[in-house]
Amino acid sequence: MLDDVALFVAIAETGGLALAARRLGLPPATVTRRLQRLEERLGCRLVHRSARRFSLTGEGEAYLRRLGPLMAQLDHALRGLSADLTQMRGPLRVMAPTNLSVDILRPMWAAFVAAHPEVELDLRLSNRVENLVEAGADLALRVGPQPDSGLTRRRLGLTCTIVVGAPGYLRRHGCPDDPAALERHRIIGTAAVSPWLLIPAEGGRAVTPPLSPATRLDDVGLGTHLAREGLGLALLPVTQVAADIRAGRLVHVLPGWRGPEREIFAVWPSGRLLSERARVLVDHMAAHVAGEPALQGRVPEPDRPGPAAG
Repeated sequence: MLDDVALFVAIAETGGLALAARRLGLPPATVTRRLQRLEERLGCRLVHRSARRFSLTGEGEAYLRRLGPLMAQLDHALRGLSADLTQMRGPLRVMAPTNLSVDILRPMWAAFVAAHPEVELDLRLSNRVENLVEAGADLALRVGPQPDSGLTRRRLGLTCTIVVGAPGYLRRHGCPDDPAALERHRIIGTAAVSPWLLIPAEGGRAVTPPLSPATRLDDVGLGTHLAREGLGLALLPVTQVAADIRAGRLVHVLPGWRGPEREIFAVWPSGRLLSERARVLVDHMAAHVAGEPALQGRVPEPDRPGPAAG
């Protein structure tokens, strides 16, 4: 109905249906039909029209007096919205996983803030999946399946889980040479990766070793810390342990096996126009993720050789 209201205002301002049709780029018949539709909805005639004469009815003049200020306000609001969507300044609320953001993605956030100081980044970190609309978020970074059909997705990368242990632990207890040997080891279990599903890197049948973790946690960050301290073997996201593997603090155990891959996405509510600052952030995330091997499902190599990993 709003389009029909704007059409009526154009008719009144131009002084005729044909002139309004020319201004709006519409066929005259379409203008006539839509005016009739508006009059039917309002239950009154707005325009006196004939071959020689055009004028507003009393109801039309009253309607126009009320509409004028409202249409001006609407036009002003739309212009402001258009400017807001196209400017690289203003608020930008983003939701992202805590563990991923405070570890391997820290440089990504820092680089965006440094490059765009006029963007007011409101970064909400949580390992829980929350409703973007209810949270008032512009977009989110998510890992894993995204069943919500109300979201638009852009795939950025993927990650997987791998078995890791500290060099000291492996020297004391040895390296398992197959998944069945894990039963003889102390296991650090995390809620995010339970049970342990291991898939041969070269293809083949996946296995789920019957393990009884000595320690159970609901945080992979703490699980990584315990593994670094030599308190057992852990199945952890490669994004979480990449720096430790490169530095030799953790060793990739059972390199011929890995956990399931999980895709990384930028998501935002479908039907919502992304502001320029949100679009630039999505492109920034895509470029950063593409340049990080651990975010493309690859396991890093240690900077110097460690103990045999089985």
